[in-house]
Amino acid sequence: MCGIVGILGKHEVSPSLVEALRRLEYRGYDSAGIATINDGHLDRRRAVGKLVNLSDLLVHDPLPGKSGIGHTRWATHGAPTETNAHPHKAGPVAVVHNGIIENYKDLRAELAEAGITPQTETDTETVALMAQHLLGQGLLPVEAAMRTIDKLDGAFALVFLFDGEDDLLIAARKGSPLAIGHGDGEMFVGSDAIALAPLTDQITYLEEGDRAIITRLGAVITDAAGREVSREVRTIQMDAARVDKAGYKHFMAKEIAEQPGVLSGALSAYLAQDEISLPQPGLDFDNVERLVMVACGTAYYACLTAKYWFERLAGIPVEVDIASEFRYREPPITGRTVALFVSQSGETADTLAALRYCRGKADTIVSVVNVETSSIARESDLALPIHAGAEIGVASTKAFTCQLNVLLLLALKAAQARGRMDEARLHDMLEALRALPGIFNIALDQDGRIAEAARQIAEARDVLFLGRGLMYPLALEGALKLKEISYIHAEAYASGELKHGPIALIDKTVPVVVMAPCDSLFEKTVSNMQEVIARGGKVCLITDAKGAKAAGEDVWQVVILPEVAEELTPLLYALPAQLLAYHAAIAKGTDVDQPRNLAKSVTVE
Repeated sequence: MCGIVGILGKHEVSPSLVEALRRLEYRGYDSAGIATINDGHLDRRRAVGKLVNLSDLLVHDPLPGKSGIGHTRWATHGAPTETNAHPHKAGPVAVVHNGIIENYKDLRAELAEAGITPQTETDTETVALMAQHLLGQGLLPVEAAMRTIDKLDGAFALVFLFDGEDDLLIAARKGSPLAIGHGDGEMFVGSDAIALAPLTDQITYLEEGDRAIITRLGAVITDAAGREVSREVRTIQMDAARVDKAGYKHFMAKEIAEQPGVLSGALSAYLAQDEISLPQPGLDFDNVERLVMVACGTAYYACLTAKYWFERLAGIPVEVDIASEFRYREPPITGRTVALFVSQSGETADTLAALRYCRGKADTIVSVVNVETSSIARESDLALPIHAGAEIGVASTKAFTCQLNVLLLLALKAAQARGRMDEARLHDMLEALRALPGIFNIALDQDGRIAEAARQIAEARDVLFLGRGLMYPLALEGALKLKEISYIHAEAYASGELKHGPIALIDKTVPVVVMAPCDSLFEKTVSNMQEVIARGGKVCLITDAKGAKAAGEDVWQVVILPEVAEELTPLLYALPAQLLAYHAAIAKGTDVDQPRNLAKSVTVE
């Protein structure tokens, strides 16, 4: 969600600002802009829509300067228009902002008393106007920025640029990520290390409440209490920050195809022969009485899947909650509870807030994240990286699979520690897991068959997904994927719930996707499927060879996957769910990687 970049450079910064913003496109946006200082003068350019529109504008109306800030906006307050686009400028100050200023109306009232009227619908303009107002009272730029930040309530990452100050950026972070990049006589700011990767591999992550005064000589950072602090400079891996399609038409297609490789690498990171090795300090499962799992979106469905694993394999009672509901319900957290949070970015605002609610209440805070330097990872007692690599497509694919992988390994570790799984069974499970990347490659051969089914499903207005047991969360995930990128209305139900209401929706115009490996619940799922067929419904069955044979010939479409152990089916069956959505989106002609209204990293409520 939204992207920020700032550069104090040696050369013209406009091209670097635009390129850095291009690397942040995956976060989702609806407008973009940059501002620079040239010969002491502050100016800006903004455009609605894709970055190419801003690039075209800069060709016809260049913006020189060796200092600047840039932003890709995902609209919250105010429609996606050029007027509402960032950077926001008020006289001698320009501001870019991720997050939401919750008290902006109060600040507007304060400014109105001074005769200052906003020109936009945004909360961010209020920040620029307040800084301008304080400058008018005689404050210097650093003082004006700090006093402005003091007045703000809400979540924000902010960068200020001032007229006449070509060697100064002011940055602040509260509830929204921000990083500083260190160069040779240059300094950088970004909301994501990916944006800064071509510019530097030396990164400092600001902590909650931090503020930074940045010049080309370095950064002076103060904490939330105003004390000067030293933050670690980390070397980021450039390979992990690569952003390219590697010959694929879309990032989503590339990331689906990458799953065998990333899954193999993720398994290697956790497996040493027949042992599951967790990062230190590990986890004492003998003392775990209850597991509370919290996440949003696709990560929430990974938690729902893991609930089956932890309860069935390890005998640990599990509660799964949506982060935005959990944090406001204020649930009681009893002793010997492990609170586990799943987030691809590690910056999801609601999930981070839920984690902070549990701190001091739960015995242990565990996170499953893709970004080891993220806020959620840093604030956990134990952070478990999923090793998916950079995921650019908004619709999560390989990150979801890798989340499932880590959660299954954790459940197996718990089952072994609690004496519910002997060494022989664990050995068999780990061998099956090691074979899974190869099976993924075989399953990818079904791409053409899935594409054929997707093209027909793309003609529908409504689609139902059904699944039982471990397949129920996968049905939910399949419906979400289809909604996200093809804009087809899709719903998912536990198969047994069909006759309790949803069966009323069945007719020949509503395809029903049934996810049903030939497992312990297969016969019951087939009975539900027959209820659909008997009412004229068109069934697309995703199963294995045994399941296809047992299902009979009345099925409209069949996708056959390799057979795997029942516990592993969620990882494998994520693949056709992703491909079905991808090919339906292609058939519909939608924007696969950047679907409308969505953002990759949701850092606001």
